[in-house]
Amino acid sequence: MCELSANIAKAEVYLARFRSEGVLNHIGGKAVPALEGGWFETISPVDLRPLAQVARGKAADIAAAAAAAKAAFPAWRAMEGEARKALLHKIADAIEARAEEIAFVEAMDTGQSIRFMAKAALRGAENFRYFADLAPGARDGQSLRAKGQVNVTSRSPIGPVGIITPWNTPFMLSSWKIAPALAAGCTIVHKPAEFSPLTARLLVEIAEGAGLPPGVWNLVNGLGEDAGRALTEHPDIKAIGFVGESRTGSMIMKQGADTLKRVHFELGGKNPVIVFADADLERAADAASFMIYSLNGERCTSSSRLLVEASIYGKFTAMVADRAKRIVVGHPLDPKTVVGPLIHPVHEAKVLDYIAIGQAEGATLAAGGSKVAGPGGGCYVSPTLFTQATNQMRIAQEEIFGPVLTAIPFADEAEALALANDVQYGLAGYLWTSDVTRAFRFSDALEAGMIWVNSENVRHLPTPFGGVKNSGIGRDGAEWSFEFYMETKNVSFATTLHKIQKLDS
Repeated sequence: MCELSANIAKAEVYLARFRSEGVLNHIGGKAVPALEGGWFETISPVDLRPLAQVARGKAADIAAAAAAAKAAFPAWRAMEGEARKALLHKIADAIEARAEEIAFVEAMDTGQSIRFMAKAALRGAENFRYFADLAPGARDGQSLRAKGQVNVTSRSPIGPVGIITPWNTPFMLSSWKIAPALAAGCTIVHKPAEFSPLTARLLVEIAEGAGLPPGVWNLVNGLGEDAGRALTEHPDIKAIGFVGESRTGSMIMKQGADTLKRVHFELGGKNPVIVFADADLERAADAASFMIYSLNGERCTSSSRLLVEASIYGKFTAMVADRAKRIVVGHPLDPKTVVGPLIHPVHEAKVLDYIAIGQAEGATLAAGGSKVAGPGGGCYVSPTLFTQATNQMRIAQEEIFGPVLTAIPFADEAEALALANDVQYGLAGYLWTSDVTRAFRFSDALEAGMIWVNSENVRHLPTPFGGVKNSGIGRDGAEWSFEFYMETKNVSFATTLHKIQKLDS
């Protein structure tokens, strides 16, 4: 309790600036209020009290930010890759120096446990370092030879881009999108989620403090229907990188159609974890529990469907239920807390509605299933497990985005595969088996952009990140990020005096 009290006091120190000055936009190197003078309020999910007033940017603010990004683009594009590398490493250094502040602010803004947010801040620095090291070679291409011809490809940054990020782990996910854009030579306009805008302000402040030129990185807060729409429709913004709901991704694609805007979407998921009887059940139960109950279940790669071979279904679901019941739900700044309050009362109501839907559909509550009277009286929901479910239930088909797991039995490999693929999403999948041939066979047929075999989600930054079906378009990571933020050019050189056709003979 003493440590929690100390952490709360420390968080209040970090939050004081936001309470006093609000969360401003950042355009052309300056912190500015919204041009129309509007504000909206962000609240803490811990106690539902206001954290800060946030500048409510609209179309005029987006236009100003786009103009700043456009003006800064020629010089940033012309900067040598080695210079961009050095600058991005300075940003990473500055993130690490303020990692505690970032973690505490993000925990209070999102409700995520400090044990995970501390790592998220450092992961943000890691993202900048990774793409910093790739910056010198970002424009490199290939030499492609043909008879009498040598083709040389190269890449160049596409121009000013829009980045729209979600509310669940905003600092880390913002760095995951912004770092490769800067490494490629693009300038950006960032629109963070309105539910958790605080660390976006810290991030742009850190970047410019490390030496990033004014206008290269611009921040406009606001709501999706005005600031978000204005960004996706603006003609000077050449591409939109978005992380969020599939429905919103569809809207962004429509809004950007008139300007033929390139889009990169990392969207929703209803990811299966498939457990066969020959798996290491203790490890599988730990992994399945971690992937749905850590980060409050508010993660796109959560293992929200548990498909278990029928012969072990009762035993395995009992193991997961036992783990769920022992999870500590509490204040996000308590080091013992695993599940903190959900992001916002609107989202809490959605998750509780789905729990009621699952019960109405006939599924059995094996753990949790209720609101928790947590400290501060905020948006606390107990880690929940449904058993005796079918894949046709809404709790098995629709993304809940909370600490709710739906367990479904399967008879054999064929049924497991059919169940796993029978959703509109295809972001991630987790397979647990000791049969290596089955692992290859099953993962090859599983409709998902990312699959982990005998593992929870362990990210390796050079690998592609993204989904299929309604879970996204494009891939993040390494060269895949550069393919989105850059245009490829081919130059063909004739190496012989080849015959040229004459039209007059």
